Amino acid sequence: MGSELAGQRAAIIMSLVQSARLNGHEPWAYLRDVLQRLPTLRNSQLDLLPHRWKPAQA
Repeated sequence: MGSELAGQRAAIIMSLVQSARLNGHEPWAYLRDVLQRLPTLRNSQLDLLPHRWKPAQA
């Protein structure tokens, strides 16, 4: 991975991808939606883990 920190970051992303799969979500759709929504949400609205995630309404 290049460094310990890079390895930790990769592990976090891989964990989110696998959790999305296990919860029946398409992982890249999940990540795209979450990353697009994060900048506009307040801390109290952060309910984006794969087991509770619902896609944003278009």
